[in-house]
Amino acid sequence: MSNYSIKSLEQYFRVYRRSVEKPKKFWGEIAENNFTWFQKWDKVIEFDMQKASFTWFRNAKLNITKNCIDRHLASNGDKNAIIFEPNNPGEAPRYYTYNQLYVEVSKMANLLREQGIEKGDRVCIYLPMIPELAFSMLACARIGAIHSVVFAGFSANALSTRINDSTCKMLITSDGGFRGSKTIDLKKIADEALDNSPTIKKVLVVNRTGQEVTMREGRDYWLQPLLDNASATSQAEVMDAEDPLFILYTSGSTGKPKGMLHTNAGYMVYTAYTFKNIFHYRSDDIYWCTADIGWITGHSYILYGPLLNGSTTVIFEGTPSYPSYSRFWEVIQKHKVSQFYTSPTAIRSLAKEKIEYVQGFTLDSLKVIGSVGEPINEEAWHWYNDHVGNKKCPLVDTWWQTETGGILISAIPFVTPTKPTYASLPFPGIKPVLMDDLRNEIKENQKSGNLCIEYPWPAIARTIWGDHQRYIDTYFTKFPGKYFTGDGALRDEVGYYRITGRVDDVIIVSGHNMGTAPIEDVINEHQFVAESAIVGYPHDIKGNALYGFVVLKETGLWRDRNNLIKEINQLITDQIGPIAKLDKIQFVTGLPKTRSGKIMRRILRIIAEGEESDFGDITTLVDPEIVEEIRREKV
Repeated sequence: MSNYSIKSLEQYFRVYRRSVEKPKKFWGEIAENNFTWFQKWDKVIEFDMQKASFTWFRNAKLNITKNCIDRHLASNGDKNAIIFEPNNPGEAPRYYTYNQLYVEVSKMANLLREQGIEKGDRVCIYLPMIPELAFSMLACARIGAIHSVVFAGFSANALSTRINDSTCKMLITSDGGFRGSKTIDLKKIADEALDNSPTIKKVLVVNRTGQEVTMREGRDYWLQPLLDNASATSQAEVMDAEDPLFILYTSGSTGKPKGMLHTNAGYMVYTAYTFKNIFHYRSDDIYWCTADIGWITGHSYILYGPLLNGSTTVIFEGTPSYPSYSRFWEVIQKHKVSQFYTSPTAIRSLAKEKIEYVQGFTLDSLKVIGSVGEPINEEAWHWYNDHVGNKKCPLVDTWWQTETGGILISAIPFVTPTKPTYASLPFPGIKPVLMDDLRNEIKENQKSGNLCIEYPWPAIARTIWGDHQRYIDTYFTKFPGKYFTGDGALRDEVGYYRITGRVDDVIIVSGHNMGTAPIEDVINEHQFVAESAIVGYPHDIKGNALYGFVVLKETGLWRDRNNLIKEINQLITDQIGPIAKLDKIQFVTGLPKTRSGKIMRRILRIIAEGEESDFGDITTLVDPEIVEEIRREKV
């Protein structure tokens, strides 16, 4: 890649000013000078914010895997592309050079074609953090199939919902997965999902744990024997710039998950450019992001961003606490990791353990440390900076979303001065703006508002799969002409941004977006539940935890409350997954509602947070006295 890294604050301001004043010229030069194309574009961008219509690099032809793999082979074929660090400490790491990655992806691509997968078909991938997950995604991209990765912690119901929404033709899964000291029965969960997923014709199964599984004849096939017979070279499908690359589901404020659709060229250009700068990547570095590839962080900054830059990326199957709370630091020392990117939840959980877990390890290889998934609190920021970065590594507190495809606001290491809890300045090409609730722009600093983005960037999601109107309504209607992030933000006196949290009915728990509506829908399925409301409250480790207010039917009043709590959380686990379980459940006789039937979540949030603040005017409630009753009996 030609040198397109930002090296000074002066250069950043110069580049930023150019990127927002002449975005077509700016992104055109980034794209032309740093990537391989079958055919160049005839227009850099066309867009209509009102219709949420975006076309980047119109009529350009490319294949993202040619840029992730093929173009590195001549000069860096023997360089490690992927280091796989297994969950079990006794199992040796696996190393895949770019030459070996080409072979693995080619075999998988040829196998998918042999199994009837064609350009435009959807392939669901439900795998633990193993190399086959990366090979499967890249193989789909190689042949023009659209991959839809589902986090391997989701339940059968959540898996089938996602398969059915995008009408996937194939499922790639494994017999099981390792998660700390546990073994997860992924094939069993997948089989249950497939009972309600009629579009799946073939299932490919990775042998990871060696446990016994049920294989349905004519549908289920062990992956490895088929790969052994596949050709080790492959043709990359010629893709249009706007052809779909992947669908990734994220929680929304309604009961139905949103399948965010990302396309080829814009996503490629933006993730590569952000990775290079925000992680200060240099050719001999070892980069490690601890996220799961089932989330957007893993797509953009474990797989595509690093490989587009010819980097060495670590795929980690384990957890930060297994077999001890030293696991992260052992891995950094073992592989001489240069850039380390993790979540505030992980940092908070490690910070509460004995400092000796960190101090026994040499972390001198680290150059940059990063935070992702949610705003990082000041205490965690300082612990991370002091004990992991040793006060010498810039800490990049990155802000972005599944919908954005790549990082939008972040410090650039050795360029932007960092400030605890502030994501800092916008990345080149990003025009943030704060809006008040009356749709007026907030121009003064030291003010908070609704965070919006004024101009599209290359990696912006193009639509919600199968429901473009929902895409318009969710992101482009509340503040016309702008992308509404759903987040609030504060801008300080020098223009740094601090993300203050969600302003809609989505709660960020351990870095994962949890829509309240789908959880409430599941709770309300319980035979003794009349209705429910979920809010978030501060949690020392997770950042936020879920607090449920549950109204029981008369028939359920005699039931043992502890058993009811277990039943409700089991229902959530079965329908969505354990990540959505409630930390607190309070049984109430009613909810604070307006006369139009709207639940006043603001009041419930104050109660859950334990604040003694004034509730304001509650005379508009149907039953104002219910507020004091709920507060008096708070869990």
